[in-house]
Order: sequence, then C-alpha cells, then structure tokens
Amino acid sequence: MAQAGYSDQTMSRQAMKAELLDAETELRLAYAWRDQRDEAALHRLITAYMRLAISMASKFRRYGAPMNDLIQEASLGLMKAADKFDPDRGVRFSTYAVWWIKASIQEYVMRNWSMVRTGSTSSQKALFFNLRRVQAKLEREATQRGETLDAHQLRAKVALEIGVPLHDVEMMDGRLSGSDYSLNATQSSEDEGREWIDALEDDSAQAADVIEDSHDRAHLRTWLVKAMVDLNPRERFIITERKLRDEGRTLESLGIELGLSKERVRQLEAAAFTKLRRSLETGTREVHHFL
Repeated sequence: MAQAGYSDQTMSRQAMKAELLDAETELRLAYAWRDQRDEAALHRLITAYMRLAISMASKFRRYGAPMNDLIQEASLGLMKAADKFDPDRGVRFSTYAVWWIKASIQEYVMRNWSMVRTGSTSSQKALFFNLRRVQAKLEREATQRGETLDAHQLRAKVALEIGVPLHDVEMMDGRLSGSDYSLNATQSSEDEGREWIDALEDDSAQAADVIEDSHDRAHLRTWLVKAMVDLNPRERFIITERKLRDEGRTLESLGIELGLSKERVRQLEAAAFTKLRRSLETGTREVHHFL
C-alpha cells in the first residue's frame, strides 16, 4: 500500500523487487486468506501484485492527479480484490484484480476531476475516459475521407461508437470542455458587482410544497398498508422483499428461499401487483366519492 512520504519512484522500485507468484503459490495464499484470514498470506499476495497496481495507476497520470494518490487508490482496489477473490472460480488473481484496481482509480479520478460531479453511471464513465480519444479517431477518419464533421455530427457519431445516448455525450462534452469557477467571484469588475452565487435559483422545496407532499405521502402509505392486507402471506413477502427494501432481492434468491422456480416467483409477483392495483384503485375511488 502507498505510504505517506514515499515517492512514486521509491514505491515502483520496491514493487519491482517483489516476488513473482506462480499459479500454485498464488492459489495457496488466496485459500489461506479466505479460509483462515491469514494476514501474512494477504500481505504477500498484495505485495506481489503491487507492480500491477502501479502500472495501471501510471496510465491515469494524464488526468492531472498526483501519482502517489493514484497508487494509493490502486492499492485500495488491489486490497478489495484480495478480500473478494474466490480461488474456487479457477481464474488467476491478477485477472480478477485488474477490474477492481481500474474501478478504484476511475472513481478517484472522476471524484477529483471537478467540483461538479461528472457522473457515475456506466455510460458516463465510458464517456469520461474515452470521449476525447474517440472524437480524435472519428475526426481523423473523416479527414481521410475528405469530410468535415460539425459538432452535432461528431457527437452523434461518438454516441454510436461508444454505445451511449446522445444527450450523455453532449453533457459530458460540455463538462470536460469547461473549467471550475468560484461561485463567490463577482459577475463584473465593479466593486459592487454581485457574486455568481446570487444568480442561482433556489430550488429547495417551499413550505407549502413540503406540507402538501407530506400529506400525500401519508395518504399513499395508508392506502398501501390497506392494500397489502388483501395479499396472502407469500405474496406480501415477495412484494416486501422485491420492492420495499432498500436493495430489492432478485427473483432467483427468492425462488431458492421459497423452493420455487424464478419464473414462478415472477408470476406470483405479477399477480400480487394486480391485486394491489385493484385495491388502490378502489381506495382512491372511495376517497374521491367522499370528497
């Protein structure tokens, strides 16, 4: 792991001196860590692959982050990989670790690229790390054909090339082309010029909206509780686990617990939703009639 006070050159030299693990030794160390929580085995496994982490970190230097910080993030990704690695799957640890190292570095680079978050979806990540390269490639190919692409045509081709929505390309292109400015900077050179922050719209909810929303949510919660009563215990369990948890469970995991096929769980879920919909529609009609 990267340490404070160590230069990236020092860490690179140390990593290059680390042992090279053969497949058998690597597997033995992975089992020792997974089954016995042998910290010596973990340390040896991570130390052996720090050269991989440093090599991958160096590929992200062009984004302006300090190399020491990139190595730190790469080593964190390496440790996550070691903690989650399953030696029974029959793949080399280095193959598995590459994904975790890259993900950790990418998250760090995107967090620190701008004060304004650049996005974290898979399409936004693909654009952040590939947009300029793909743009240059497409422009070069167009020039070779004797064509000239305007900004809209170029963005459309980038969207098609990377396989992401056009609006994501437009948004990321704008973010990568801009710079961060202080919101406390004045809009003009005059002494009394107001700051940019004063021009921002207050998008916080107004008191009336908050009260109305709270009132509506209370009614919806009451209707939902009443509607759930119409379900049988198994249907209530499926709806609760699938839709009312912070992280809904998969059809497959519920099928295993209930001793049913994934398709049967899906059918039960659909039937439960039909019952819920009927109950909710009946409840709202009664309320409207009362009003």
